[in-house]
Amino acid sequence: MSAVAIIDQEVTDQTKECCGSPEPLFRRVSERNDPEVLTDIYRNDTNIAIWKRDVSAELIAAVDDFINTNEMKRTMLAITAKNAHEELRKAIGTEKNIAPLVEDMAQLIDMFCCLFDLKRAGVRLTSMDQAMCPRFHVDKIPCRLVSTYQGIATDWLPNHLVDRTKLGAGSEGKPDDISGLFHDLSDIQCLNRGDVALLKGEFWEGNEGAGLIHRSPPLPAGEHRLLLTLDFIDL
Repeated sequence: MSAVAIIDQEVTDQTKECCGSPEPLFRRVSERNDPEVLTDIYRNDTNIAIWKRDVSAELIAAVDDFINTNEMKRTMLAITAKNAHEELRKAIGTEKNIAPLVEDMAQLIDMFCCLFDLKRAGVRLTSMDQAMCPRFHVDKIPCRLVSTYQGIATDWLPNHLVDRTKLGAGSEGKPDDISGLFHDLSDIQCLNRGDVALLKGEFWEGNEGAGLIHRSPPLPAGEHRLLLTLDFIDL
């Protein structure tokens, strides 16, 4: 059985009709200062699992050196847990000063592949000076890992606080903050630099209509963001 087919039977979701439109499916956040929290993504009632972690001074220095010596770009790779170090060094450099960044990325790739029993992971390391996906949206994927090494981290919305009919074309061209997608700016939750989060998408079995709604946050002028994302390739 594939990873996405393992469904926690403790919680059963039902879509109820209210005033002619379905109530949002109940979904919760699971967050702790422990990487074991990432296994909570298998709970049927959870669409985001967050490992709250501090970024070491050594890793911060490595990230700064990497950004200062590389032009804005996106690196896309297909990597196995076994060849992660080798492929990352080929892609982003073998300099000793960025070794902590390579080591951290390789560790996250290993964890991701192990958690979902993947042969390979799709790896993107994106350096940017503007928001990549500035509108709130859902991903039509099973699950994605995100971690921001520098800059403002990903924004997301709790499922019970949104009107999903206002996503995409349903916004009628209005900005998210006035379209009716959510009620108040205080509804917006934000990851922190260094957090490792699993975002459950629309293609996770049993999660249709409850994929995590999220966006790239707006970046202040002159600031840079370095974002790592991991996706499923081979099950």
